Amino acid sequence: MNIDGIHYRTVWVAEDGWSVEIIDQTRLPHEFSVIRLQTADDAARAIKEMQVRGAPLIGATAAYGLCLALREDPSDEALARACDMLAATRPTAVNLKWSLDAMREAVGKVGHNARVEAAYAAAARLCDEDVETCRRIGENGLRLIRGVAEAKPGKTVNVLTHCNAGWLACVDWGTALAPIYMAHDAGIPVHVWVDETRPRNQGASLTAFELGRHGVAHTIVPDNAGGHLMQHGKVDLCIVGTDRTTATGDVANKIGTYLKALAADANDVPFYVALPHTTIDWTLSDGVAQIPIEERSPREVTHMTGRADNGEIVTVEISAPGSAALNYGFDVTPARYVTGLITERGVCPASREGLLSLYPERKK
Repeated sequence: MNIDGIHYRTVWVAEDGWSVEIIDQTRLPHEFSVIRLQTADDAARAIKEMQVRGAPLIGATAAYGLCLALREDPSDEALARACDMLAATRPTAVNLKWSLDAMREAVGKVGHNARVEAAYAAAARLCDEDVETCRRIGENGLRLIRGVAEAKPGKTVNVLTHCNAGWLACVDWGTALAPIYMAHDAGIPVHVWVDETRPRNQGASLTAFELGRHGVAHTIVPDNAGGHLMQHGKVDLCIVGTDRTTATGDVANKIGTYLKALAADANDVPFYVALPHTTIDWTLSDGVAQIPIEERSPREVTHMTGRADNGEIVTVEISAPGSAALNYGFDVTPARYVTGLITERGVCPASREGLLSLYPERKK
């Protein structure tokens, strides 16, 4: 990703060689701010408060949080405490557990005096692998967009997405947006319908910010406009991300995704989900019954932050004072509504058989 001509990842080791810097996503799109994490508590807070978000980036930040913890105390007890603290920050995205398990395995093989170096090396490797994984997801998804473009030569391919599954949700490239960036760069005329994604507006603030900086044509739409657009033939395909996918192809994603999948099914619009292997939870078979759904603060529903006409960033109450509010962070889309899963190994049906065709090593 490039901001004002400068390439950034979303998380990196600072110039001092040990502290970690991130883009504060709570300040976007109105302010591009880089903040420094110096302790595991800082990393946990950044994840919990959504200064970083998106399943792959949560995992990467937690990996570096473990590095910071081990700098202070490389003991087995400190390692266990840090893993438990970081794991508790966001319950739905399975990448968090995968990342911590991978880090624990990497540092558990070495002595205490070598753990810090091993941890930083493992975290850097994890981030590099995420970038390559997302690049390959982009290439596989590009073939789908190219196929639509060839079926309607000279016309724009319209893609609808929900929430943010671009480079801000990963270390770089993104999942659902990677094919769109590659299509744009390949000269394919592409336009993105960007769901605002209430209540935190990750679409209107983050996805629109990304696409705008890359030069991709896009339009922000209210969350409840997707069905109307599909009814009138204005959506060629939907591509969304996921925070956890079961072994049978059910997908948990930002709240509201399920409704878009229903609308797509009713209007014969292909509905694809882009994901890395780290987002697949092979232990689960029923997403609705088994995936834990995070419930966040009601204040995210009752209040909204934005830029006033005078340029000041302000938070205002938008609901009737005293009204209760419920704020589920995610919902689950059953596999039967998913046209296909776009992974780093290819595109497959949203089913156990489909996933095992790409990941045969998971067969028992």
